[in-house]
Amino acid sequence: MWEPRTVARVEQAIPAQPPGRAQAAESAADGADGPDDERLLVALLQRTALGELDAFEDVYRELAGPVFGLARRVILDRAQAEEVTQEVFTELWRLAARFDPARGGVRSWVLTLAHRRAVDRVRAEQSAATRMEVAGRMAPESSPPEDVAEQVEHRLEREKVRRCLRRLTEMQNEAVRLTYYTGYTQRETAELLGVPLTTVKGRLRDGLIRLRDCLGVTV
Repeated sequence: MWEPRTVARVEQAIPAQPPGRAQAAESAADGADGPDDERLLVALLQRTALGELDAFEDVYRELAGPVFGLARRVILDRAQAEEVTQEVFTELWRLAARFDPARGGVRSWVLTLAHRRAVDRVRAEQSAATRMEVAGRMAPESSPPEDVAEQVEHRLEREKVRRCLRRLTEMQNEAVRLTYYTGYTQRETAELLGVPLTTVKGRLRDGLIRLRDCLGVTV
């Protein structure tokens, strides 16, 4: 049984600033790992699970660029994307032992952690904005009735889309969010997830069909 290093020491191993945009793009372009690269990442993650900080630092060097690039596309704000990147690798240190190679590649697993963290950050910001909006509506001067009705309609529509997205499989949801919400091309999504382009196209096709049926859209 190993004694894990403190979170503070792990955080010291994570640079305050992840790779810049050019480095992140270069890392993402190299993202379609071959078998040898994937075996190396699996070995490094297994050593990380045993508490080896050197292996953890190697994982960071390999994946910090793609993680930061994904966070930046979701959040837009660089400082918050840097914070999310640090949070992702701190979480990776804690969860490394849970990684199961039979369920997918290391890169895909880490990017899934990153996407969830980034989305959580955006939702937190939106919740704060919503609270401010509610406070504003309590002010004496209110919006005209037609504006209020339009706002309610848009909000209900967004909630319906979120509800339908939750009905997709995890892989379909991931592909749809990366491609249509984060702005990656299908090829970039395939590179980030470490899967063939045809696989991403299949997940998008099936996911969009399920979304269409859930939303009641006719074509």
